[in-house]
Formats: sequence, structure tokens, C-alpha cells
Amino acid sequence: MSGSSNRHLPLDGHTVFEIGQNVAAPFAGQILADLGAEVIKIEKPRGDDARHWGPPDWEGASAMFQTLNRNKTSQVCDFRDAAQVARLRDQILRDADVVIQNFRPGVLESLGLDAGTLQARKPELVYCDMGAFGRGGPLSGLPGYDPLMQAYGGLMSVTGEPGQAPVRTGYSVIDCATGMWAAIGILSALLQRRQDRKGTRVEVSLFETALGWMQVAGAQHLASGEIPGRHGSGAATIVPYGAYLASDGHLVIAAGNDALFGKLSALLGHPEWADDPRFRSNPARVVHRKEIDRLIQAEVALQTRDHWIMALRDAQVPCAPVQDTAEAFGCEQARALGVLQDVPGSAMKFMGLPLRLDGRRPEIRKAPPALNTPKQEATA
Repeated sequence: MSGSSNRHLPLDGHTVFEIGQNVAAPFAGQILADLGAEVIKIEKPRGDDARHWGPPDWEGASAMFQTLNRNKTSQVCDFRDAAQVARLRDQILRDADVVIQNFRPGVLESLGLDAGTLQARKPELVYCDMGAFGRGGPLSGLPGYDPLMQAYGGLMSVTGEPGQAPVRTGYSVIDCATGMWAAIGILSALLQRRQDRKGTRVEVSLFETALGWMQVAGAQHLASGEIPGRHGSGAATIVPYGAYLASDGHLVIAAGNDALFGKLSALLGHPEWADDPRFRSNPARVVHRKEIDRLIQAEVALQTRDHWIMALRDAQVPCAPVQDTAEAFGCEQARALGVLQDVPGSAMKFMGLPLRLDGRRPEIRKAPPALNTPKQEATA
């Protein structure tokens, strides 16, 4: 929100304790912090492991840590010190609206910082457990990282080129999506608390998030009995719908229905494709995927990426250049949306929260906290 606006952020007045590290819990905390909550990040004496997940580092910690921990304060707790744990427990019982945690199963129970212990003394507390495999089942006690869940949840089986080794997505989509589900659950619990004055135990897990991303593949498997495979940049059930190589780079063409395929065929100089029995309907094109992709690729290769982007947009055929990171954040649309935000008291810039409220994107109010500064405030 603009600093000149008098309107409060949605979570102003709420206090969140984030007892977590790496990506999933910090991302959940970041969402709540960007929406106005006071988020107190509880770190072990060495700090969140992600502080050291570089290079590149940026102003004292890894770039990954910095972008996931703005708008928070940091507080150190040595969990081997009973007195420090007791002080933290008292602080949570006094101040917290929400606790987010992603420790290994059993650790916080042994410290009296688990949902059962805290909610028994503070029934209105919203407590979010973030696990690897979820509570219950033979794997519930195992640790988990994003690539493990992309593997175990099936995502790697449908990602990559046919016949090639499985690959994970470039960044930690399972971790970030689990953080999003945690934030959604917490917001729902806070709304429920307004009605009944009671807290909720919110549970999310990396494995359940991975399976959630696989719901379409799961439905297709249950409907057909077949195991979905890899289609590179394409889609299993829509053709043409993927990346093609122009003379100087790749672009994605998404002709998602028969009318769009007709426009694409005409633009490429082959209106007869739209009447070819092999390509007349999307189900037919799915069956004859290799043939139509080969024909389209042969035409696309004759011109530059920019030529095709302009021509396809003029013909109202959905398309996009395959941009690298610099191109994506530097493009006219990203600049117009103001997605990159300055960090107060810092030379850093981060991607802001990808939503706007009444036309305003919540602002980065505080720089990521340094370690060993329980109530550090960034210089505005």
C-alpha cells in the first residue's frame, strides 16, 4: 500500500511467530508480513539455514534468504536452553495470534511449543503445522525438501522431455506453494475465529501440495488407466500448446481451441491444416501431436521470435516469448505493474507480493532482519 494512504493493511494488529526456516515457512510468514502482520522470526543461534544458501549473497545473507524474510523482525532462541524456550513460550502465550512451524515431527512437542500444549493454555491461538509428508502414515516422521516431494509426488514424472531423465522445476514450487496453502489456511482460521473466538490447528505438507499440483494428472489417470508422461513444454491434452524455436529464440504458441488453430494455420500459410482430418479437432491433434508439431516448427524456424510474436498477436493467437530472468523482470509489462520494490534502508530490490488491493500493492516496509537483533527495525 502507498505510504501516503491512511488505510490499514488487512493484518495490522496481528502478531505471528514463525518458528521455521528454509523456504516454506518463511514464505508463509512473508505473505502474512506483507499483508501487515507483525511477524517475529524465531531463529537458532546460527540462524535460518537459508541465510547461508549462497552465493549470491546480498547485504549480509543469501539473496534467497533476503527475499523471503522482508517485513519481519528476528529473535534468536537456543532450543537447547530450557530458560530461553520458557521465555519464548511465555511470549507466544502473551502476544501471538498465529504460530507457524516447520520443525521435524516431535521436536516442538518435546519443548512444549506444539499446538496441543499452547492451545490448551490459549484456545484462541491459530497454529499452523507445516510438515513434509503430513501427520499420519508410515512416512510422517521423515524430513522433506522440495526436490524429494517433486519426485515422490509425481511431478518429476511429467516434467521434462519425453524419453529423457526426469527433472524438477527450476525453483522450489512445492515449498512456495505449501507456504501459500499455509497462508490461506491461516487467513481462513482467523476469519473463523472472529465468529467463534476459537483457534484452529492448520495442517499443510509438502507431499499434499505436490499431489495437489498433480490433480489433473491424477484425474486423467483415474479416467483412462494410463500413466501420464512427459511432454516437454507442451500439454498432455491440448495441441498445439508449447514452445517452438524461431530463428533466434523460442516462443510459446497456445492455440487452445479449434478456432485458434484455424487462425494459426492461416497465419503460417497453411489454411488446409484446419480441414485435415488429422488436425481438424483438438482430440485428433493430440493423437497426431508429432506430425502437427513438426509442421509448425518448420514454418516458425523461418522467422525471428519478434516477427512471430507481433504476427501472432495481430492474429489474436495467444503467444509469448520464452524470456530469461532479466527479460522477465525488465519487460515493459513488469515495469508497468511495478512488481519490483525498493527496500527501505537498503540497496536491495525484491519482487513484491503478486496481488493488489484496491489498485495498490502492499509495500516492503522493513528490510530483512539481521541475526541476533530481536526487534530490529529497518531505517526508513
